[in-house]
Amino acid sequence: MKILALGGPGAMGRVAVRTATRLPGVREIIVADRDLDAARRLIRSLAGSPVTLRARKVDVTDEGELDALLDGADIVLNTVGPYYRFGPAVLRAAIRTHTHYLDICDDWEPTLSMLDLDGDARAAGVCAVVGMGASPGVSNLLAARAASRLDTVTDIYTAWPVDVPGSGADDTELRGRDGRPLAAAVHWMQQISGTIAEVRDGELVKRRPLRPVTLDLPGGRGGTAYTVGHPEPVTLRRTLRPSGDSANLMVITPGTVAYLDVLRRDIDAGRLTNETAAADLARPTMLRAIRAAVRATRFRGPGSLPMFFAAATGTKDDRATTVLTQLTQAGTLMQNMAEATGIPAALGLSQLVDGTVTRPGVHPPEAIIDPARFFTDLTQHAPPAKAMTEIAHG
Repeated sequence: MKILALGGPGAMGRVAVRTATRLPGVREIIVADRDLDAARRLIRSLAGSPVTLRARKVDVTDEGELDALLDGADIVLNTVGPYYRFGPAVLRAAIRTHTHYLDICDDWEPTLSMLDLDGDARAAGVCAVVGMGASPGVSNLLAARAASRLDTVTDIYTAWPVDVPGSGADDTELRGRDGRPLAAAVHWMQQISGTIAEVRDGELVKRRPLRPVTLDLPGGRGGTAYTVGHPEPVTLRRTLRPSGDSANLMVITPGTVAYLDVLRRDIDAGRLTNETAAADLARPTMLRAIRAAVRATRFRGPGSLPMFFAAATGTKDDRATTVLTQLTQAGTLMQNMAEATGIPAALGLSQLVDGTVTRPGVHPPEAIIDPARFFTDLTQHAPPAKAMTEIAHG
């Protein structure tokens, strides 16, 4: 198949492209970006690849140019962010050109917009998978695995690490080679400010971010994590139908969440934009660091929470039950944000390529990706990461 990798030279895109060159069934990859030289550099770095690689310049805001490029591809892998700016437009172009689609969208607002295109995608015979990265993506599949062990589902939480020991956090990943904040960092500022989507009593609601959630999990694990805007509660409400609460959480140290809270307040007050806040996060200012230090004692720590997990509560055989599904040895994968996102994207893409995923429409990962196949593939491409489930009865 012929794959169009939009934003292929980007941090996540180049990992996905590199991994995709080793997938059976991929015969050609068009690496497309507004920076043609970057696309060419990526191709040179992959010299000797078993697939044909070509570089193309594209402006995704130019509808005619984008349609012409999509028209010759079987599948488009979209890693152009931030998705609240570009996600729905690229998906509409894929539907217009009857091109199957996969992205790593981690913004909840455009996720809702793209899910609303389900009818158009079905009419066009297009299979689109939105949010197939680490979180969302791997987190959704962990949540689905946890929920499958229950007869009824009450609450579902997904969580990913920021700077806890073993997470491999590296603030250089917040900046590009030119020193400017990456789209991922700008996205993060968008999702720790304003209001975010969560599920409360089974209904989608908007609440302020960085709200503490304390969890008591199987195996004696417990601690406090903090809410952040992400697509998981939006899609899990539709697919797994929890009757209680659902949110996406950050496993994060008190000092860092205190600094994010300072940035949140300044963004909401209009003193910072998402872009300037992202730049400040990469190079913290003394004044905000002092404000954060004063506030840090108000925030609880993560305790013994796992780094990357999903937790579902409900009933099994009429007994109150909590199921924890975690990505074991996640530190290896999480040491690099690009690897953690790009590899799962390519593994999701492989299920489109080989026909495992074919149903037309717009789908979150948990609705269409085969989780058993995915986690088997993950152990091969990112060893020793694998999924593990623990159950505790109340």
